[in-house]
Amino acid sequence: MPKWDADQYLKFAGERTQPVFDLIHRIRLTNPLRIADLGCGPGNSTEALRQRWPEAALTGVDSSAEMIAKARHAHPDSKWVVADAATWEPDGPVDLVFSNAMLHWLPRHEHVCRHLLGVLAPGGALAVQAPAHYNSPLHREILEVSRDPAWDQRMEKARGALTHHPPEFYYDLLAPVTSRLDLWETTYQHVLAGPEGVLEWFRGTGLRPYLEALASEEERARFEGMLLERYTTAYPRRANGLVLFPFRRLFFVAYR
Repeated sequence: MPKWDADQYLKFAGERTQPVFDLIHRIRLTNPLRIADLGCGPGNSTEALRQRWPEAALTGVDSSAEMIAKARHAHPDSKWVVADAATWEPDGPVDLVFSNAMLHWLPRHEHVCRHLLGVLAPGGALAVQAPAHYNSPLHREILEVSRDPAWDQRMEKARGALTHHPPEFYYDLLAPVTSRLDLWETTYQHVLAGPEGVLEWFRGTGLRPYLEALASEEERARFEGMLLERYTTAYPRRANGLVLFPFRRLFFVAYR
């Protein structure tokens, strides 16, 4: 798991939080009393859950101590826990397990999803959003740059850092063991200042394992320069100088 920079992540806080609101809107629970936000990051998703269900007891869980420190500073009244979501155990059944942009950082999704369903109270829900950009230039171009002979052999772990599956994988996994399953995808059209904005976006998430595999600032600068050149072609400027950055996301809400 790469190290996280909360400030870098929050440079696009509005864009990154919109899927949180969209997922919350689709959850069919009237009054969940205990909510766990797994992969809570700097707490923006946890705060959105608090706004929706102000009476609920909320716990934010993240494997990054840096992210939890940022969340605790911004929202000192909430409960914050540094833990691995794949093995985290609450101190009692939870009405809602919420996970925004976390699942793809974990292996063995079949094990993780079953584990999280198991911590739910009867009638509770597991609500998940995960990026689904793996056929986009954002992901394809970084894979191509990572295969440059200068660092190809050092990039194997980075290329395997993200785990993803198509919607039918989650349907086949969850439909037989849940009372209801809502499953959908949404493509967000983000408007960024230029191709540099695409690179800046990815610095806060999926680019991190690749940069951490490099030995020096000079190598990291060269890697980013090669990637920016490709993004300049893949994400051309519109007539007003801005770029459209499509980002596809997968959502599901599974009810116990």
